[in-house]
Amino acid sequence: MDRKMTQYAGALALAGLALASGTALAQAGGLTRTLVSREDTSVPGREAVVAKVEVAPGAHAGRHTHPGDEISYVTEGEELLVDGQPPRRIKAGEAFVVPAGVVHDAHNPGTTPVRLVGVYVVEKGKPLASPAP
Repeated sequence: MDRKMTQYAGALALAGLALASGTALAQAGGLTRTLVSREDTSVPGREAVVAKVEVAPGAHAGRHTHPGDEISYVTEGEELLVDGQPPRRIKAGEAFVVPAGVVHDAHNPGTTPVRLVGVYVVEKGKPLASPAP
């Protein structure tokens, strides 16, 4: 099977998993990640993961880190980043970057869900997110 077919088969399998389970990646504390894509990058040992992310009203994502950079674009609502950066509100239409290994948390102070597109360029084989103390 050539590389494109292997990638296509893998994408179909992940899509099936996401549909069957409702979400492919979940985190305690009111944050849910739904896997959209997972692909190798041009950097050996790294992959790009694209996910739809939702933070429930009044919820905290929970302090965590990623084994690579997080680049996110907010599509609905607004959120407050608590750790790793000075507290600030990120509104729909804005983006933010959290460097690899930086402990951070997201808080949705609103009454409607915050939705964003998260792109993670991370080390292959490691969990997408790990809880932090």
